[in-house]
Amino acid sequence: MNRTAYSPLIFELSKEGRKACQIPSPDVDDAFSSLPADLMRDSEPRLPQVDELTVTRHYTNVSTNNFGVDTGFYPLGSCTMKYNPKINEEIAASRVFGSLHPLQPAATVQGALKAYDTLQQMLCEIGGMSRFTLNPYAGAHGELTGLLVIRAYHESRGDVKRTKVIVPDSAHGTNPASAAVAGLKVVEVKSLPDGTVDVEALAPLLDDTVAAMMMTNPNTTGTFESSVSEIARMVHDCGGLMYYDGANLNPLLGVARPGDMGFDVMHINLHKTFSTPHGGGGPGSGPVGVRSGLEQFLPCPRVVKDAQGKYDVEWDAPESLGRVSCFLGNFSVELKALAYILSLGAEAIAMAGPLATLNANYVKHSLKDLYKVAIDRVCKHEFVFDGLIDKSTGVTTLDVAKRLLDYGFHAPTIYFPLLFHESLMIEPTETESIETLDNFIYAMREIAREAVETPDVVKLAPLFTPVGRPDDTKAALNPVTSFYDL
Repeated sequence: MNRTAYSPLIFELSKEGRKACQIPSPDVDDAFSSLPADLMRDSEPRLPQVDELTVTRHYTNVSTNNFGVDTGFYPLGSCTMKYNPKINEEIAASRVFGSLHPLQPAATVQGALKAYDTLQQMLCEIGGMSRFTLNPYAGAHGELTGLLVIRAYHESRGDVKRTKVIVPDSAHGTNPASAAVAGLKVVEVKSLPDGTVDVEALAPLLDDTVAAMMMTNPNTTGTFESSVSEIARMVHDCGGLMYYDGANLNPLLGVARPGDMGFDVMHINLHKTFSTPHGGGGPGSGPVGVRSGLEQFLPCPRVVKDAQGKYDVEWDAPESLGRVSCFLGNFSVELKALAYILSLGAEAIAMAGPLATLNANYVKHSLKDLYKVAIDRVCKHEFVFDGLIDKSTGVTTLDVAKRLLDYGFHAPTIYFPLLFHESLMIEPTETESIETLDNFIYAMREIAREAVETPDVVKLAPLFTPVGRPDDTKAALNPVTSFYDL
């Protein structure tokens, strides 16, 4: 169990007169004497007075309070928080790439442009698409870009009445948000009890005002949409296009391709599936792929290659939807993705999806006697429990998640998807070992036992973290952003 001791803030460690270094007196005139008085402080800043060893220990201790994939198991459902090889970080940080400027003449950056073009070709093969743009900065940015491609396609045909986007009720929240930002109307379609799209409920929604349908497959319950080919046919028959939300692409790697399922446009989260640390606000990358016949609508700038094999940048094109980013996207993220794909190769990438599926089903099967299975069928990369089976204890999904922190695990996604009252969404990913999964299973079983024998322990958790249970509402409305006013 993780019993983390409280680490005093550096201000609390301050002792009058202590110093970390001795700065010699300056041998030049006081530069500050010439500054205007209104730019000067009225008093010296209240900085902590500590020695160098205390500073070192303080920041080292603080760093250990940050939880990440490198420090422990992070089963955050729908987010694919998996280990990313450090060699990919080193490649992306190389000076040969980091010193480039996006406005350099194309002749001086042929290697970088080749890397860009090679990655988009590989993503085409993985996704079953004809062409990709790597310009979008994140998954939601990719969704918006893809929907703008769809709008441009319909407008190019004079079909301006198509303003409706169908979104399943199990969708990620970014789907309806992206559609609204793209100026399209969101129409929700209900799901069946097994979490898949209700085809009968979909049929009445399809008419000549439908621009597209957005789907995630597997969906947010971790269930494969087995009717996807029929759904694609129905949407295409009414003149709409199919959009694939690539948030859950990880379990399909090397096994199935969205393009082969009937999707016309898709985005990929490189920071989920292809080796960029996910979370903390970035960096991200959301490349968008399109089937044949839609390439001309992709945004500029674009990387192009002439008959002699030379690369150039196309800054404008007649049918392009325009710019969605300044240049060619987050290049360092793209480099990490390229390094990841090349280092694994086709054979190893094809192992990722099945291993993620195996791990998820192993954890689910090992806990289904204590936690309520929301959908009782084989899942893909993730699954959802609807809280504990024994509801008499009053222990909620939130309590279980908080107690997991005491056992040294990051909490899974909770209360999403909204299809279930006590959703506990778990995604083990393919990179975790059987030993880690067994330790997680043990912790979950112990929490279930505690919920019956000592429920107050679970309800008061976490007990051994630097911060217990803050008032989430108060923290959001009245945040304390500093230890004291400097």
